[in-house]
Amino acid sequence: MIKIGSSSLTHKETGDINYQKLEQLVRVLSDLKSRGKEIVLVSSGAQAVGRQELRMKAMPNEMPKKQALAAIGQAKLMMAYQKLFSEYGQVCAQVLLTKHTMVKEESRVNAMNTFHELLNMGVIPIVNENDTVATHEIEFGDNDHLSAFVLAMIDAELLIILSDIDGFYTDDPSSNPDAELIEYVEEINDEHFIMGKDTSSSSVGTGGMNAKIDAGRIATQYGAEMVLVNGRDVNVLYDVVDGKNVGTYFKANKRENFSLAEYL
Repeated sequence: MIKIGSSSLTHKETGDINYQKLEQLVRVLSDLKSRGKEIVLVSSGAQAVGRQELRMKAMPNEMPKKQALAAIGQAKLMMAYQKLFSEYGQVCAQVLLTKHTMVKEESRVNAMNTFHELLNMGVIPIVNENDTVATHEIEFGDNDHLSAFVLAMIDAELLIILSDIDGFYTDDPSSNPDAELIEYVEEINDEHFIMGKDTSSSSVGTGGMNAKIDAGRIATQYGAEMVLVNGRDVNVLYDVVDGKNVGTYFKANKRENFSLAEYL
């Protein structure tokens, strides 16, 4: 499972979608699929595409406007994904979720069955939060958590988070030049949350480092591995899949009696 955020899919200067990056991502994922890997992509970027479509200079703060942009942008983003994946002979499908899907057992089972059927068909599911209908009570708030929940729901083995920095550091590297990259995390604990703080280096992303660490906590306690790497060059996905030492590796620490409900 791969999660890519808005900051990795947009131009830093304008906040507009980076279609060259999108094409590179699709090419790498299609190639990994040709290797026999099952791929699920959790992709942000709908609001950024919607803003670009309406030629708005800045992202609005009002929730209804953000939801309207998501409705516009999600359709165009999926159109771009479908066009690009089809060029590599792959079929993709859109799956939009809210926290309500995970909370209600019937909805969760239905979603799980849909994912498994899509994968059995050789289709690449592209997942995003359903921002258009999400409210504060039923929203994930960021796709880091969403990716971890989906991983557990479909019994995936690995979560790769493409971020805008090289991995997990002892402190925020943008403000502390002495911050050091941590290449291996045996088990996530409170100290990691202190180091991660609750900051995000991107104006377009919603998930700061703490969100990624919390997603890692969910994924690893479920029994999966997680790797946090810089999404500047999506070819890094090859390195991760080939087991090379890149970014930060979070070891699986399966917890007995794991239940998604405890993390919602």
